[in-house]
Amino acid sequence: MTQVFLGLGSNIERETHLCAGLEALTEMLGPLQCSPVFESLPVGIKSGQFFNLVVSAYTDLPLAELDRRLKCIEADNGRYAPGRKGLPLDIDVLLYGQQVGNFDGLILPREEILKNAFVLWPLALHAPQMLHPGVQRSFAELWQTAHIAQSLWPVPFTWRAQQLTPSALLQAFTPSN
Repeated sequence: MTQVFLGLGSNIERETHLCAGLEALTEMLGPLQCSPVFESLPVGIKSGQFFNLVVSAYTDLPLAELDRRLKCIEADNGRYAPGRKGLPLDIDVLLYGQQVGNFDGLILPREEILKNAFVLWPLALHAPQMLHPGVQRSFAELWQTAHIAQSLWPVPFTWRAQQLTPSALLQAFTPSN
């Protein structure tokens, strides 16, 4: 079994699509471990604000099959619908075990880990001591030393009657305005 880390995001009916994605991933992969959920301003596109989180699970699926099934989950949630506005559900493979390299166009570890706060901060909270397979530094250290100019903040989010974002994180965060 290979441990995988996936990044999820949505900016259309965010709660609905993220919960649908989590349900589909649970059906496909079994139990998920989830990071806190963050809201962020869009990066690289003009759209509404996003909700993002990172999940991990174990799979016996080969990488290409996992990626294919993730695209099916995205499609089921309207990702590729003609005329859609915004991004209903985006699911990216961030890490697949300790794989490093280009696997039929899928670059691992995903470059967005080091470029986007909405990926790195949830990952740093979810797996703080885990080493990034490419740079061999912990995700907590990478987050602490990151200089990423993006706005994001933790938000309350409930899935399966469980609060994914701890109240202590919500209380500790003071947005800078």
